[in-house]
This record gives sequence, structure tokens and C-alpha cells, in this order.
Amino acid sequence: MSVALVFPGQGSQRHGMLDALPQGDAVSRLLDAAEALSDIDLRQVAGFGTPEQLADTRAAQPLLYLTDWAWGQEALASRIAPAAVAGHSLGEFAALAIAGVFSVEAGLELVIERSRLMAARAAHAPGTMAAILGLDSFTIASEIAHLEGVWVANDNAPGQIVISGTTEGVAQASTALSRAGARRIVPLQVAGAFHSPLMAPAADEFASLLRRTSFHDAAIPVYQNTDPTPTLDADLIRERLVGQIVSPVRWTETMLSLVSDGVTTVLECGPGGVLAGLTKRIDGLRGLTVEGAGIDELLSEEGQ
Repeated sequence: MSVALVFPGQGSQRHGMLDALPQGDAVSRLLDAAEALSDIDLRQVAGFGTPEQLADTRAAQPLLYLTDWAWGQEALASRIAPAAVAGHSLGEFAALAIAGVFSVEAGLELVIERSRLMAARAAHAPGTMAAILGLDSFTIASEIAHLEGVWVANDNAPGQIVISGTTEGVAQASTALSRAGARRIVPLQVAGAFHSPLMAPAADEFASLLRRTSFHDAAIPVYQNTDPTPTLDADLIRERLVGQIVSPVRWTETMLSLVSDGVTTVLECGPGGVLAGLTKRIDGLRGLTVEGAGIDELLSEEGQ
């Protein structure tokens, strides 16, 4: 059995996401730091915030980063030895912290600045995203190629693709894709056109910060969104991360690469089970979640 730890991104946040975390001074200290850096009462948002507060990029990203990281630490402390790590969009930062590429504190600073830049860009250039169900990525790319202001943003799994762009561009694409046979089109509750060229100014500013941040070679092979092939190299990891904000999340390719490299199980470290659920569409791969007793199941299997 070969296990990869995977970390969810924005959209997986929910009320109560902090409640089940392993208790410890480290998590409390990091939450204090995150609240000071973000100037947001993150504990209140996670426990009692309005849907709008919980969806706010500036709150969702640090909350998810710390939740993902804490569950990843729990997996490592439970003697699970991962063969690889990967994270979906924002989740990639937790994956890199778990792999030792940068400290959890340095990652938190990066995530908070990333959230600010993306929120500011979304306010200046509003956009939206939509999940397209029932069409393959080639068909979607072909159908929207002639449209302005819309791009493929996430290839999450066979039959589940996300598009991103201006409100008008996504609306036009949704109409065209419905006619092309999409089974369902789901508008996403997001504040901007993430993973699209509309985020380029934010990506450029963030790239400067990344290049000033100290990166170390990874202790665990990392599969990244912009190039889902494994690496330990610090410089390569940084350069792949530079383009992440404006580039598609190649999650299907990531999962297929893991299978090709011998991984049989992914353990989702974070709230919920979105990524574990997507593995049902990937032959040869199963998904477990930390919140669904996945750690105990893996340890039990190793003891057999």
C-alpha cells in the first residue's frame, strides 16, 4: 500500500472546521498569528460567520491552510509515511509546508498575502467560475476557444471541469456548453476569476514575494498544480508555484501521475472529503479522509 497526502483548497471551508482539529498549543499559536496578520477574527468566522464571511478569500485561505496543515501533521504523527503530497490550489501551500519546503509560519505569511492580492484583484476585475459536469476537457476547451473572457480553470476529474472568467464570458460559455451536452452546470460561490489570466496582476506581485522567500528541498515528493510530476527540488518547486494563480489546476493529471507512480490510496487532510470523492473517477485509486477515520483505517491495514 502506497499513500499520498492530499490537501483541499478554497471551497472546502465550512462552519465548525476548527472544532475537530487535534488540540495543541501549535494550532492555537498559529491561529493567533493568522488573526493578527489578516486582521480578521478567524475563529469567529469559522464558528459563527455568515456565508459571505466564510466565503471571503481573505478568511477562507488562512483557515484552510492551517486546518489542512494541522491534519497533515496528525497524519505524520500517526506514523503514516506518505510516498507523495499534493494540494488543490490553496491546498498546495499546506502540502509544501508538510513536505518541509518552508516553515508553517512562512507558509502562513505567503497564504495571507496571496489571499489579499487575489481579493484585491477580484474587486478590481470582478469575475466568476462554474463547474461543468458531464463533458470532457477537450470538448469544453473546443467549445469556449472562440469566446472572450473565459478559460478552463480546474480539471478536477473526468467529467468535472471548472471554467473561470468574466461574468459575461462564463455566462456565454455556460450556454454553449449546455447546448454541447453538459449534464449540469453549477455556478460557484467565489469572488473572482481564479486560475485565469484575469488574476495576472496578483500573480505578478505574488511571484516577487515567492522569489524572496526561502525554499528548501522537499522531504517528500511533491506533485504540483502547474506540473503534476514529482520533484524534491526547491528551485523548481518555487518556479512551478509562481504561475499557479493564473494557471489551471491539473488535478486529474495529478491523480493519474500518482497512480502511475504506484500510489494506491490518497488521504485527504482537511475539512470534508471533496478530493477523496474525486478519486472514485480514477481507476486504481481510493480516497480516505482524516475526518472519516482514514488514519485509523490505514494504520489498521498496516498492522494486518
